[in-house]
Amino acid sequence: MAGVHVNAATVGFIPFGDVDEAELATFTDAERTRLARMQAFLGEGNGYFQIQATRPQTLAHALVDSPVGQLAWIVEKFKEWTHGDLPEQSVGRDRMLTNVMLYWLTGTAGSAANLYYESMHTRNWPTPSEIPTGVAVFAEDVAIRRYAERGNAIVHWSEFDRGGHFAAMEAPDLLIQDVRAFFRRFR
Repeated sequence: MAGVHVNAATVGFIPFGDVDEAELATFTDAERTRLARMQAFLGEGNGYFQIQATRPQTLAHALVDSPVGQLAWIVEKFKEWTHGDLPEQSVGRDRMLTNVMLYWLTGTAGSAANLYYESMHTRNWPTPSEIPTGVAVFAEDVAIRRYAERGNAIVHWSEFDRGGHFAAMEAPDLLIQDVRAFFRRFR
């Protein structure tokens, strides 16, 4: 593998557990903002993660049985994870509906949720990697370089003032530009 480029990075790119006061005192404003965003997410925003990691089949049956339920489940993620007050300011309604329809028509709510269950029930947590890694950090992301460097060979790090979890839909121009810039070094 020549290299790997990621965005919306979490595990292995954020602190695991509390950050002590001495380390917090060395944080930049951007790192403090990302840490606060991550803490808010862990306190109020990760209910979806908990149910998918513990009861994916229960959720799957509910979402496959109700197109309105599937719509609410996905659009709520767009609302919470895009960069803007309303999700349609970042991702058009037609694109969001297309995303929802892909889950609905294929009946894949269960297999998508099961990824969380499998991730939480594996013993194969990420291990340090020497693979050259590029990271694109969009405005709503939580990755902090000092933590990413502890287990990854970071050779490229970009920060953007727009975009969020759905960067490929919100800011495709920035994502494409960054992927190209990262992989250009491997030609």
